[in-house]
Amino acid sequence: MSSFLPVTKKEAEKLGWDTLDVILFTGDAYVDHPAFGAAVIARIIESAGLKIAIVPQPNWQDDLRDFKKFGKPNLFFAVTSGNMDSMVNHYTANKRLRSDDAFTPGNKHGARPDYAVTVYCTILKKLYPDVPIVIGGIEASLRRLVHYDYWSNQLKPSILLDSKADILLYGMAEKTMLLLIEKIKKGYSIPQITEHEQATILVDKLPTQKYILLPSYEECLKNKKSFALAYKLIEENSSKKEPDILVQPHGKQYIVVYPPSIITSKDLDFYYQLPYTRLPHPKYLKKEPIPAFEMIQNSITIHRGCFGGCSFCSLAIHQGKFIISRSEQSIEQEVDKLIQMPYFKGHISDLGGPSANMYQMKGTNESICKKCKRPSCIYPNICKNLQTDPTPLIQLYKKIRTKKGIKKVTIGSGIRYDIHLLQKQHKIHIEYLKELIIHHVSGRLKVAPEHIHDDVLALMFKPSFQLFKEFYTLFENINRQHQLKQQIIPYFISNHPGSTIESMVSLAQALKQLNIKPEQVQDFTPTPMTLASVMYYTGLDPYTQKRVYVPKSMNERKLQKELFFWYLPEIKKDIQQKLLSLQKKHLLKFIP
Repeated sequence: MSSFLPVTKKEAEKLGWDTLDVILFTGDAYVDHPAFGAAVIARIIESAGLKIAIVPQPNWQDDLRDFKKFGKPNLFFAVTSGNMDSMVNHYTANKRLRSDDAFTPGNKHGARPDYAVTVYCTILKKLYPDVPIVIGGIEASLRRLVHYDYWSNQLKPSILLDSKADILLYGMAEKTMLLLIEKIKKGYSIPQITEHEQATILVDKLPTQKYILLPSYEECLKNKKSFALAYKLIEENSSKKEPDILVQPHGKQYIVVYPPSIITSKDLDFYYQLPYTRLPHPKYLKKEPIPAFEMIQNSITIHRGCFGGCSFCSLAIHQGKFIISRSEQSIEQEVDKLIQMPYFKGHISDLGGPSANMYQMKGTNESICKKCKRPSCIYPNICKNLQTDPTPLIQLYKKIRTKKGIKKVTIGSGIRYDIHLLQKQHKIHIEYLKELIIHHVSGRLKVAPEHIHDDVLALMFKPSFQLFKEFYTLFENINRQHQLKQQIIPYFISNHPGSTIESMVSLAQALKQLNIKPEQVQDFTPTPMTLASVMYYTGLDPYTQKRVYVPKSMNERKLQKELFFWYLPEIKKDIQQKLLSLQKKHLLKFIP
């Protein structure tokens, strides 16, 4: 059985390591599973022949013993906030402090600081000023350029300035980390590296290669239109098959973002075959369970990337728009490992990715993809060059669910039903939906229509609500034909830019007509480096420069969310009071 990477000096000494090459600090508990980014990067570093230790959830409020226990690494410190941005982890959409943290034993809050990457780096720079720091993970990745920070309600510069880190590896950073280690082995020190693929670096001089110059941090501070333009250029560039270098001035220096590494299916297969134990570190044995692990322990990731382009989502900016799929053999090997785990009872809880049904989908003619900069391949229409045949996915589902030791395979990731319903003239698309509904729903299927109004959906880059109604009817018919008692769990968003109280009242009426009573809804939170967050801050659509309505008052934000729960008597009364206080008395008669 694979062993865990060390988290204490004693564990490192047992391995015969008197010094370490890399020490990785993470805001999450250490779970050695490929769904946890820190574990993946640690195993990648180990695969390069380096000695690495992990410091999970270091205490930043005591005498800093967690930051001192291993001393100096030979090469560098690696820092991540964990699988989530620490501010999203800590606060609700209404900026209230959460009482839980799914990446901590017992779901307990308080094991990581606000702005964790910057806090960890500040401490390390103070203790070890001469040791380079490499930052990564979603918090660093989505703050690599000027970004709107909802919690402080201000534009912030690249996180490289606040954290004083030496280099930022953005996105899914396995390959760029290996390339960085290669350079170090060749004798380069990190401060000497001023050019590196899939990296963000602060430099004193402009690059000599071709680049796109973004509005500066100072310009963005002065003019919201400049910030909107900067985001448009960033998103269009990241949507290209062959992105350019991005440069954004910060004072007298320049933030330079180099294009991403080219990742292949073979690369992805290698990352997933590393010797993960698939378990939390033994230090947690006597502690309460880690909810995030409990949720994903029986899930399998089959691909990376998303071409949906939803404006409120950062997946494409972080993982990439283009789909990279694992080989069927690699997926099957991971399933075989999962079957051997003591906690596995025969039910795979997810066989998916950012969107569950994009496996092996890609452009038919790559030369067309190279010229394209659309953020979405399926909105406002499905690109004619996009190959959406779900046959490989149907075959994968059948192969995995019939394996010995597997009782059930369900799909926990969200489904983009528009891919199939907009091409229903091709029978294979309806066959996929039937296969999914009959065999792979665990009683409830998650889909995300998000809203009802076409003007709001257009700002979200989401299809018409009529398409959801069509899918809902198909779902109900298939259930009836096969005597299945299953439910659709639709996800909706309140307070998205463009959403008004009037449009939310209409949404409530539509839900009543469909007999849908939402249990959980998403209240829009402006997160760094998303199109919707730029709309929230600027009040502009970056692509058209037209004004966009943005609900900002807490009273209205609470009302928009409450309208999802019109069926609860105590909520309905509060809705009525809020409508009166917001001078929307005329809407009272429309409340379901």
